[in-house]
Amino acid sequence: MALYNDGVGMAPSDLDHEEWEMIQDIKVLLPGFEKHRGNLIPILQSIQEKHSYLASTAMEMVATHLSITPSEVFGVATFYNQFRFHPPGKHQIKVCLGTACHVAGGDIILENFERKLGIKDGETTPDREYSVERVACVGCCALAPVAVVDENVQGHMQPSKVEGLFVQFQIEREREEREKAEREASE
Repeated sequence: MALYNDGVGMAPSDLDHEEWEMIQDIKVLLPGFEKHRGNLIPILQSIQEKHSYLASTAMEMVATHLSITPSEVFGVATFYNQFRFHPPGKHQIKVCLGTACHVAGGDIILENFERKLGIKDGETTPDREYSVERVACVGCCALAPVAVVDENVQGHMQPSKVEGLFVQFQIEREREEREKAEREASE
């Protein structure tokens, strides 16, 4: 496969719309950084800040720009837990597994979310509705075990609360669909 002038060996038709937009943005971003290895982390942080994750094509472009191998970029990116490699879901679920939460059953809460969603830690559902990840500590030890759902702290989590959160999501989705249908009907 021939490399295109952006350093990515893919034609536009090989990429989804979101990834294509990311590549176009990175083409504009990279010239603002000098071509030395010391800029690797700031470049990756800039991409993640704007797009919420690092696609493999983005890391290939960064490697080309800095004249290093993609495996070097991936190695640095995977070393730091601040970087994501999959697009986050609309609803982000973070399960605390710090000491207090772990002792109080945080691992069981994580397993319940994984089972309910059919994904593992660090993954996003295929419809990009939900993502789940374990975190070291959210600083709410007195509420252990804790999950953070869309930036809302859910303390004293229990398996039944996991199911209840998804019932709330379903109710909210149905309300949004009703409101959308009403708006369309009034137009």
